Amino acid sequence: MSESVSGDSYAECSATADWLMSNTQVRPTVGIVCGSGMGGLAKMLKDPQVFKYSDIPNFPRSTVHGHAGQLVFGTLKGKPCVCMQGRFHLYEGYPIQKITLPMRVFKLMGVETMILTNAAGGLNQDYKVGDVMILKDHINMPGFAGINPLSGPNDDRFGVRFPCMSDAYDRELRQLAHEVGGELGFNDFLKEGVYCVLGGPSFETIAECRMLHSLGADAVGMSTVHEVIVARHAGIRCFALSLISNRSVMDYDSLERANHEEVLETGRLRAEQLEKLVTTIVDRMEHHNNNNSF
Repeated sequence: MSESVSGDSYAECSATADWLMSNTQVRPTVGIVCGSGMGGLAKMLKDPQVFKYSDIPNFPRSTVHGHAGQLVFGTLKGKPCVCMQGRFHLYEGYPIQKITLPMRVFKLMGVETMILTNAAGGLNQDYKVGDVMILKDHINMPGFAGINPLSGPNDDRFGVRFPCMSDAYDRELRQLAHEVGGELGFNDFLKEGVYCVLGGPSFETIAECRMLHSLGADAVGMSTVHEVIVARHAGIRCFALSLISNRSVMDYDSLERANHEEVLETGRLRAEQLEKLVTTIVDRMEHHNNNNSF
């Protein structure tokens, strides 16, 4: 498969990883992906070193308002980290392999754990705007149509041809998040559920929301799942959080409308607590480190 089509060849990922490692002394073991309105997580890093996506060889560029479009290296609670301020989506027109290229670059740099955040619509009727959902599983709707980042020839240097996804979201990290959330007093807005990814960029219709809810999805969004699939393929353990930024409209009589500004505003309101949750999880992670199932 040609590099221009796939955007994820071993040579391309190695060249990007080598370029980054020659330009920073940080050797990250933790990777963090900031979703819409949650770029403040990167500001928690000590001694930050910033690279614009446009300056990094082979990297796509983030085109979405609310995504800064840069990699930030530094330390968080003493642990070397790399943070993506802004991610890539199918609706931006990139091949799915290009969207997930950073996960493979991070693997080659030594990342062992990925923490991913996103803004999502709440399908579960018990969810409120501002709730934070720990992902316990996902439904990969584009995957049903053959749109999967692992399509094409498999490179065994990254992972096996048919990777298991029943353990996509690390059980120990989910448990740790509940413990930390309880200690911080976040239990009233901390949930756990199933995330469904769609292609976007249009928000879901009422009929689509009803269908997804009946399939067992608690929240719906346009990211995260593809990154998790590639990270798990490479043996990186994953933990993900959805900020419920709007309630999906399920009633034809409703006058509510989903919009991106609401997503960003919810991110601003909950940002401080999300940052506290993630930083405390990272701080405690050393006791949960022996769970790389590859």
